[in-house]
Amino acid sequence: MPFQLPTAPFFSPESEKIFVRMKIESVVAQIMTIGFVGSASLLFSGFSFMPTKAASKIKTIKLPPPIVKGKISLEEAIKKRRSERDFQDRALSLRQVSQILWAAQGITEERGFKRAAPSAGALYPLELYLVVKKVEELEDGVYHYHPDNHTLYLMLRGNYQMTLAKACLGQMFIADAPVSVVIAAEYERTTTKYGERGLRYVRIEVGHVGENICLQVVALGLGTVPIGAFWDEEVSRLLSLPKNYKPLYVLPVGYVK
Repeated sequence: MPFQLPTAPFFSPESEKIFVRMKIESVVAQIMTIGFVGSASLLFSGFSFMPTKAASKIKTIKLPPPIVKGKISLEEAIKKRRSERDFQDRALSLRQVSQILWAAQGITEERGFKRAAPSAGALYPLELYLVVKKVEELEDGVYHYHPDNHTLYLMLRGNYQMTLAKACLGQMFIADAPVSVVIAAEYERTTTKYGERGLRYVRIEVGHVGENICLQVVALGLGTVPIGAFWDEEVSRLLSLPKNYKPLYVLPVGYVK
């Protein structure tokens, strides 16, 4: 996509050259990240990260509609919730994945846009990504969730759970989970209206979404643990996040041993 430089007095001729050079370097870095294939490895802090393989074309998966009446009460889900790190080698169903994503950021109005978790100003700065290793009816890969039509967009093909585990400071139980939900934020959606205070609002919101995921997972007979310890740049690279998106939370999900 072409970009335009702000007009004077924001840029002097010298700063304009610097801006152009930085923009070119950023574009080149993104191309290298998503287009690099082969046997080379990305090295970081002693770990060898797998190169990402860009999907040959965008694939859209329409998710099953969510259910709004479960088998256990909210109170029971709250009581049973625990941080789980020991996962079975067992696939999740597409319906389970659909339910988890809906509980996190799904639209809950018949004719509207309001979502499952509260958001300051209804600005919804969060984006959900799914790293899939073993889900029925889904090929392994990295997906982006779109709440407006309750769909997944395939972004990268391949099993990246091990890569994600290494990016999360080597927490290898993540590699055992059949799927991980990664929550990222575009802070500007909120700070444009609320200024610096908006940073707090976004961080509060990701907590809302994380707890929704935790309780929905329990209601489905599964387990998860919220993770905030990871190398931001490595998670961003894995997901091919836009430069202004920041990863905030990782939640591996699966059947508990």
